[in-house]
Amino acid sequence: MIARRNFLKAGALLFAGLTLKPQTLLAKTDPREQRKMQKPVVLSTWSFGLKANEIAWPLLQEKATALDAVEAGVRVVESDAEERSVGYGGRPDRDGHVTLDACIMDHNANIGSVAFLQHIKNPISVARAVMEKTPHAMLVGEGALQFAIDLGFEKENLLTPESEAEWREWLIESDYEPKVNIENHDTIGMIALDAHGNLSGACTTSGLAYKMHGRVGDSPIIGAGLYVDNEVGAAVATGHGEEVIRVVGSHLVVELMRQGKSPSEACREAVVLIRKKIELRGKKPTDYQIGFLALNKSGETGAYALQKGFNYALSQPETETKLADADSLL
Repeated sequence: MIARRNFLKAGALLFAGLTLKPQTLLAKTDPREQRKMQKPVVLSTWSFGLKANEIAWPLLQEKATALDAVEAGVRVVESDAEERSVGYGGRPDRDGHVTLDACIMDHNANIGSVAFLQHIKNPISVARAVMEKTPHAMLVGEGALQFAIDLGFEKENLLTPESEAEWREWLIESDYEPKVNIENHDTIGMIALDAHGNLSGACTTSGLAYKMHGRVGDSPIIGAGLYVDNEVGAAVATGHGEEVIRVVGSHLVVELMRQGKSPSEACREAVVLIRKKIELRGKKPTDYQIGFLALNKSGETGAYALQKGFNYALSQPETETKLADADSLL
């Protein structure tokens, strides 16, 4: 009799569980699903991100895809000869060559990347072509250049007189020491959530000024400089690329958001880990700068840096595009 009563009691509890309202079950399984999604949203690195957002934000408001918006946004900075750490006008390597890196990723995990690309003003568009027109994820060097030329991209001299003059002055002492928060090593990274609820990102740079010929940083590496997971969020990195590569930084930020961290919390944890890795090698964190931007599926944003000085451009519904300062660890 006791066994029968226990059986009936267990059955009643099971039935009660099956008849719970759907929203009750959802609330217990994933509270993130209850958040009201804010869209569209776009954010990009550094003060030149304002120029990029000026192009991307109207496109998103007109219901363009996040992929189209981020490509169009970063192209503006790539094409600006006055921006000395991205694209045309970027500072050269120690041998006087302007070499560019870029990657792009969409909501379906399609990816494209180019590295050590010379003579092409808009590497982000070449990266998108790699994504859409080849079976590959990355093309580099001469192969990337020939691919771009075959598609009709114009080959041109990217070394402006201003950048060449700075390079020749640098040659006098050839002191290779990237300065923190001086834009000789920075990136235009942009991530966006569109009106359709989809995420995409783009990242492009001319890399460290006066680097060794052939050096490639984090910017063209999916998972390091940029990562997008349409179920969770997107992240992009800037600063000293070697440090971002060590921890696969942008992928780390997205995975931390998957675990329930807010975008700001996820960025901070990634920066804390990078500081630890720097110190393990006997280096001083104050000699480096790293910054992350993050955007989750609900449209929440976050940013964090190793040191003060990292800022970013943010555009979202019902607010004006603004330049914001990221919190920092040091």
